[in-house]
Amino acid sequence: MTAADTKAAGPPPRTADAPEGDVPTKGTKGPRGTGRPPRKKGASLPYLLILPAIVALAAVYAYPLVKTVIMSFQDMGRRELWTGESPPWVGFDQFTNILGDAEFWQVTVRTVVFMVVCVALTMAIGLLISLLMMRLSTWVRLTLTTALIAAWSMPLLVASSIFRWLADSDYGLVNTLIAKVAGDDFLGHNWFLDPLQGFSIIAALVIWGAVPFVVITLYAALTQVPGELTEAAQLDGANALGVFRFVTWPVIKPVFVMVTTLSVIWDFNVFGQIWLLRGNKPEPDYETLGLYSFSKAFTSTSFSQGTAIALITVLMLSGVAVYYLRQLMKTGEVE
Repeated sequence: MTAADTKAAGPPPRTADAPEGDVPTKGTKGPRGTGRPPRKKGASLPYLLILPAIVALAAVYAYPLVKTVIMSFQDMGRRELWTGESPPWVGFDQFTNILGDAEFWQVTVRTVVFMVVCVALTMAIGLLISLLMMRLSTWVRLTLTTALIAAWSMPLLVASSIFRWLADSDYGLVNTLIAKVAGDDFLGHNWFLDPLQGFSIIAALVIWGAVPFVVITLYAALTQVPGELTEAAQLDGANALGVFRFVTWPVIKPVFVMVTTLSVIWDFNVFGQIWLLRGNKPEPDYETLGLYSFSKAFTSTSFSQGTAIALITVLMLSGVAVYYLRQLMKTGEVE
């Protein structure tokens, strides 16, 4: 090797921007010796911008939750509510009484069964309609989407009034249509005398209001299925069920699970539909956990017992909420 080659292979000459002792090395991102990237100017600005929202959420959710927890360990009645006196502490007596009450477990089973039926039918109908939308022409799909959004945006009070009219014993459209097949003896049939039939009307209202969200969300997920994979599966001889099972389902599964988890939370806490369809006075046979908590707190004026039931309901749904958050973070992944 010549002297010229040695000189060419040597380190690059220092410049004015690189003082002696500060030789830049590969991978250095921040000040020498720290190993951390330099702090950007205004890095704390996003946190300052969301600070008002955090304070508002804390005031709206955190404070009532803390008060609910405290009240569940007390015995607050009408006297303490009107006089402002501090309720006596009873420890876990409220929870012991509730968990030892057979009526509470009967209401819990009723709530779970109602939720399972509503969620299963909502997801099944929503998935079928979203698959149908993939085969419709553009203008038909837009018309259907508009109708779904209109149904989704309808106020609960209006929707409940419509379903009360549909199931009315004297002038209801459902009785009129069934009477044309079963005979005029069906006219005047009261659907809410039997809780099983009454819950079928309530479930229809819940499902009708939930299907639009499921359809629109699942249709958006279906549009992300690669068309070349579907064509390849069809060329390999897969039928429609095989294409859905091995191509479509793995892509939409994260979204489907996320929407199902949301539906579980919503249908477990159904309150307004039952309250409005039963004329603001639901019978005990129509009580779910939300109505049961409300009845204990305001009808029986046992506010602490009502808050304890609400807290137990929150604990029941906490596992579902954690699972939903995990699925939310994994949305977009394909197994």
